Amino acid sequence: MGTSGFTKRRSVGGVLTALPGFTVMSVVAGLLVTVAVTPVVALGGLGTTNAITVFENLPGYLAIDKLSQKSNIYATQSDGTPVLLASFYDQNRIEVGWDEISNYARDAVIASEDPRFYEHGGVDAQGTLRAAVTTALGGATQGGSSITQQYVKNVRVQKCELESDDLLQRRCYNAVTETSPDRKVKEMRLAIGVEKKFPKNDILRQYLNITGFGGTVYGIEAAANYYFSTTAADLTLPQAASLVAIVNNPAKFRLDNPGSEANGAANGYAANKARRDYILREMLRHQKITDLEFHAARATPVSPVTQEPSTGCQTARGSAYFCDYVTHLLRNDPAFGKDEETRLLNFRRGGYDVFTTLDLDLQRAAEETIAANVPMEHPGWDVGSVVTSVQVGTGRVLAMAQNKLYSQDPVVTATSAAYTGVNYNTDYAEGGSRGFQPGSTYKVFTLAEWLKTGHRLADRVDSARRANWGTFTDSCRGPQNYDAQNWNPRNDAGESGGNYSALESTLGSINTGFIGMAKRLDLCGIRQTAESFGVTRADGDPLVQTAASVIGTNEVAPLTMAVAFAGIANRGVTCSPIAITRIVGADGAEVPVPESTCTPSVDPTVAAGMVFALRRVMTDGTAQQSWRATEPRVPLIGKTGTTDGEKDTWMVGASSKVATVAAVVSVTGEARQRSISFPSGPAATARHRMWPFVMSVANAKYGGDELPELGPPPVVVPVGDSGD
Repeated sequence: MGTSGFTKRRSVGGVLTALPGFTVMSVVAGLLVTVAVTPVVALGGLGTTNAITVFENLPGYLAIDKLSQKSNIYATQSDGTPVLLASFYDQNRIEVGWDEISNYARDAVIASEDPRFYEHGGVDAQGTLRAAVTTALGGATQGGSSITQQYVKNVRVQKCELESDDLLQRRCYNAVTETSPDRKVKEMRLAIGVEKKFPKNDILRQYLNITGFGGTVYGIEAAANYYFSTTAADLTLPQAASLVAIVNNPAKFRLDNPGSEANGAANGYAANKARRDYILREMLRHQKITDLEFHAARATPVSPVTQEPSTGCQTARGSAYFCDYVTHLLRNDPAFGKDEETRLLNFRRGGYDVFTTLDLDLQRAAEETIAANVPMEHPGWDVGSVVTSVQVGTGRVLAMAQNKLYSQDPVVTATSAAYTGVNYNTDYAEGGSRGFQPGSTYKVFTLAEWLKTGHRLADRVDSARRANWGTFTDSCRGPQNYDAQNWNPRNDAGESGGNYSALESTLGSINTGFIGMAKRLDLCGIRQTAESFGVTRADGDPLVQTAASVIGTNEVAPLTMAVAFAGIANRGVTCSPIAITRIVGADGAEVPVPESTCTPSVDPTVAAGMVFALRRVMTDGTAQQSWRATEPRVPLIGKTGTTDGEKDTWMVGASSKVATVAAVVSVTGEARQRSISFPSGPAATARHRMWPFVMSVANAKYGGDELPELGPPPVVVPVGDSGD
């Protein structure tokens, strides 16, 4: 490459000291050129000399690994068009082919870096000797490296950067970048090997793909995107020359610091322009451009139009938390490596395109309704709000949003409660949240166990409020009694309880009614039924199976509840959530993706009984507000939930196509939502403004089939295939 630094003029003694190194370099250069031209003759005739022995022992083959390229996460529009959510990289690089690189860029590199590129065999003897003489006589330190040698150096540096251990990486980097005859000789030997293996055009193309253009920008395509908002194929002559100028000294000539005094907008990026104009003169001298082109390009101002690349999930904006969820899934995918750290590193470097399940129509609806109904911050209350939707029967996550701005920067998150890197929709392992109590939405699992064990919706239990519930059956832990704790749960609206049927308790969300049902059941069985619907605690601990857990005291993720209600709507078959539909590697090969596992949670007749009750929660029970606001209407099931002290309020429901959770939660601290109002209305009813807004979009797009239900005689809809 060109000048890399300056030294003081040397004394006679200094020059004499440098001459042995100069002599070695000169001899080696001449030797290697001879070897490059006539390798068999040269090695055969000189094989007994020490110099050739040393040379022969140097590695002559350079294993060229895949270049580090950025990976992308996409959503897909209804017409199949991919939409970029975010990119991830250690090196912002997009590898391109020969025909995707402007002739101007190729010619600029050759004219300025290696005019005899197509004539030598990997080492330019004239350039090497000139550099050695200049350096030895006290001039500027000269590189004298051919394009192939520079390519070799970049490949060796690239290998170092793939080393995950910081100490080993530094040692490797120092070894392959040290200023020494030994390194030069190794690069020359390897350059000759590269020239024997690859055509010239391939070497030049890969050089332009691997070389750095400042910061994390690598390769001509990413550089064209970043500095001039164009492609490598469409670079103009002055743009191409400006980019090639950066290669010579990225720190000095890069174009993304307009405030720089030496090379900024105020002086027309003077340093870059001077180097650019030198390259233009070299292109003219070597007849790569015409005199007219030269004068027109030289008169053109250096005018970068920088386009910041998408880096990390924060660039996905409202979809950032879904994006974050996808990255956690990738961390858990063995296809990307042996452990989480290795998997994420391989993803960031591997040039993968990841296509996801996100439905942009539902996602926009989720983001819009949260923004309209729940603020990012509220005085004295760390308020959170979530909307999550999954597709019934497939487990595809269709929407995931919350009322915060995404950031993983602790400095940013410390400035305001409006920022967080925690995904409230998911488990701790998939986003950092320890979940929220779902309140009465969790009662559906006691309802399922009630029907599984042969009870009917019309059966009544003693559901009067009291503090002496007696002993509960628990086949896992033995009999459980809470009378000594004076456990006396109340009903949300103050109902006395009385002699409610299972159906009445479900419609009215009667706590004591469900505790009375649990008294006739097995607490362990209730927990196991919840687990059969995919329910786990968000913090990874086992589900608690006390009597209190019947009314929703386990902290769970909203996504978990959406999946469970999708299982109810799917005739009792629950499908694990998936967010990735397809992964394509940089080489175009498909990478296997995690698939949804669909397993029976309850018998279809049990699911039909649950549907009977939960449809009437919508039309006649606590979810009527959501039912009335949903348009178009299709058959829907649903359940509301309010936790103690009104900290968290939930609305969970599903059609035969889509299940959705909408909730307002207390991230930290306490808040009585019924005493708090937002500009859109009471905090406690925000769920009933958000859920129908999203489900209206879902119903319009996906429709909804009849949901098989089975209640007290007569059967409303026969259980069977409804075409779902």
